[in-house]
Amino acid sequence: MFAYLVKRLISGALVVTLVSIAIFLLFWFGPSSPAQTICDRETSNRCGDRIEIYEKTLGYNNPVHEEYLKWAKGVFVGRDIQIASTTYECDAPCLGVSYLTKQSVSEELASRLPATISVAVGGAFLYLLFGIPIGVAAARRRGTVADKALVSSFLFLSSIPYYLFALLTWLYLTVLWEAPFVSDTGYFPITENPAKWFGGMFLAWVALGIFGCTQYTRYTRGAMVEALSEDYIRTARAKGLREGTVVYKHGLRAALVPVVTIFGIDFGILLAGTIFTERIFDIDGIGFWSLQAVQQKDLPVVAATALFSAVLLIISNLIVDVIYSVLDPRVRLS
Repeated sequence: MFAYLVKRLISGALVVTLVSIAIFLLFWFGPSSPAQTICDRETSNRCGDRIEIYEKTLGYNNPVHEEYLKWAKGVFVGRDIQIASTTYECDAPCLGVSYLTKQSVSEELASRLPATISVAVGGAFLYLLFGIPIGVAAARRRGTVADKALVSSFLFLSSIPYYLFALLTWLYLTVLWEAPFVSDTGYFPITENPAKWFGGMFLAWVALGIFGCTQYTRYTRGAMVEALSEDYIRTARAKGLREGTVVYKHGLRAALVPVVTIFGIDFGILLAGTIFTERIFDIDGIGFWSLQAVQQKDLPVVAATALFSAVLLIISNLIVDVIYSVLDPRVRLS
């Protein structure tokens, strides 16, 4: 187990390094000039020769490998970033300075992380809480009218684009029906007012939970149907074990392996930023922040959120692989 974890950590570190190089090169050779973007914001007149000053202080006159090494070193030890005549101190882990706010990208990312975690954990909890039990129930009643009606209705819901589903949820519950418990959406720190935090997150959780529940019901149902048709399940039943023990202790444990695989990736994506959810429900998290950065050409923020997303996905995949051995003894990490 230890050797496997070491190998996965090394491979994960290599992937993160390659992703960071790709992101750095993408913005270094990108069509949008950071110097032009900063100059347009800071000067009302035409930039003219000032472009050269910005390019020089940003390091665009230096070899690309030198600037990448300087950027990578700053992630671990911090660095000073000079833009024109102003020098900004960026503490480790330094992911750059926002062109718009002139604040450390790492600090801004950390300030928005609690909002995104609140959305991701609440939504994921709901769609697992309802998706897995409903999927198990549908698999046990395979071929019945209830099973077909459930699968058809959930297939219809999951065919709706999520952004449209979330927008309709917000419109009906807050605008048309004026539900009192969801009137004030947004993120409010749980340490300041837990009730307000819950009320602000509730509608986002409902939208994510219902939409994700439809998918995880289908995933669980398919995995359970396959697991319940295995020989060891028939053997367990032939031994006289209770149906609940056969289904939940033996069948569900094996069926959860592919579900956990999908969940690990999905949860990593949720933590990387739920763009539509945060935008529709006015939650100032990482997803909404990255969307604003793209619109405003704030390249350090875009690069930082892309790298952050890659790291989260790698970590989530590593955790999923370790959980395999717990859920299914047939899986051997070696």
